[in-house]
Amino acid sequence: MKSTINPARVDFVTLRLFCAVVQSGSITKGAAQCHLALSAASRRLSDFESATGTQLLERSVQGVTVTPAGHAAAQHAMRLFQGFELFSTELADYSEGYRGHVRLWANMSALTEFLPTVLSDFMAFQPGIRVDIEEQLSGDIVRALLDGLADLGVFAEGTPSEGLTLAPFRKDELVLLCVRNHPLGKFRKIAFADSLDHDFVGLNRGSSLLELTSRAAANAGRPLRLRVQVRSFDAMCQMIAARLGVGVLPLAACKERLGPRGLKAVRLTDDWAHRHLMLGYSAARPLSAAARLMVEHLQLPAGDAKESGYSA
Repeated sequence: MKSTINPARVDFVTLRLFCAVVQSGSITKGAAQCHLALSAASRRLSDFESATGTQLLERSVQGVTVTPAGHAAAQHAMRLFQGFELFSTELADYSEGYRGHVRLWANMSALTEFLPTVLSDFMAFQPGIRVDIEEQLSGDIVRALLDGLADLGVFAEGTPSEGLTLAPFRKDELVLLCVRNHPLGKFRKIAFADSLDHDFVGLNRGSSLLELTSRAAANAGRPLRLRVQVRSFDAMCQMIAARLGVGVLPLAACKERLGPRGLKAVRLTDDWAHRHLMLGYSAARPLSAAARLMVEHLQLPAGDAKESGYSA
């Protein structure tokens, strides 16, 4: 018969300490992160190994090495500790009059085009749920979901997302933006490859949109002639209006800026110009009740939120 760990011999301070030691590779650094004396930390780790009945760490003058059993223990300890943090956060929200808390990370396209209206509707239906929103790059959003820093994420389709549960959120159309009297402004639609003789304005390195257009240029056997890189869609529109180049943007993000700035959106005939934004969350951690409600709301077809009428 297999022996089981006595829960009375394990506490969350020890779990947090163990995770800190595994991540830092040092008992001294782990103890400092957890504000524990080195002797107390060493004793807690020894007691933890005794409770599990196996060696989790190999100690040496260079630091600690995690054993295979230690790696398994660290994964479970992290889940337990994150679950406790979620438990603690939700109860704190209730004590302050909230009925839940959701951490939502989204890329620039989602925040600019779709989420303001969707979140406004959600928070009108659910005034007791607090929502923290961060704009991040798609790759960073996936890592945050896997690490437990975010509950829900909206990011570009095609971002590596192993370990997440995914669902389509919205479709956006990418267009080529230029000034009206630009040589490309005479077209209603073009293939992206036909624009590569011209200078481009793009977003900063790491953005999914820049990666997409750079990959499309490489597939066409041509370089992407980036003349200017900026941090936002609005800045892109300003640079394009100043005749510093053309750029690829979501149509919804630039259509209200076309007339006032003398810009034209030229449709792209490439398949990749019609892309999905994905809703994702960790497959390894259960969602809170508040996060589940937001998932239901985000998966409603556009325009249907006001008819949903659901409540917490």
